[in-house]
Amino acid sequence: MGTVVDDAASVEFHDFFERHYAELARLAHLLTGEPDAADDLAADALLALWHRWDRVRAADHPVAYARGVVANLARTRIRGAVRERRRIALFWSHREEKTENPDVAGVVDVQGALRRLPFRKRACVVLRHAFDLSEKDTALALGVSVGTVKSQTSKGMAELQRLLGTEATSRRVRAAAMATPAADSEGRNR
Repeated sequence: MGTVVDDAASVEFHDFFERHYAELARLAHLLTGEPDAADDLAADALLALWHRWDRVRAADHPVAYARGVVANLARTRIRGAVRERRRIALFWSHREEKTENPDVAGVVDVQGALRRLPFRKRACVVLRHAFDLSEKDTALALGVSVGTVKSQTSKGMAELQRLLGTEATSRRVRAAAMATPAADSEGRNR
């Protein structure tokens, strides 16, 4: 008997999907302004609906419920994009424009060593030592606690010292950051 209900629910959901997917994708597109994200948001919303299909199909207005799920997912996506833009702005706001006569070999060594660090350690080291951000600003930029910034920076610097030698590692990281060209708004190097 359970299989019949499951089959009926599956058929009903498939019909709901076919009738409303395009509308939900259009809604997502209009809410986010991102045509590429619209299909993903609609699919994510429908997946969430499928997981709660017994409750959704019992609702007075299942389509209204679905629209609400899309709106919530779009809001979450927009908030995430705003946070990311703030992090990027904070990251680049402290950057000096030029470095005279950079130590190219040193820059290559530091960049190679940085690439060997896990992302969070690398991000903490770069923000703290290359961009002179405070622990609090680094935590804000990465969305982690100040304690995490402290531990990841310490561990990252220790690993860099092991990889590069003990010769003023933080100075070398800063010099490498200053010698690395910044990307413009279209992703090209200046």
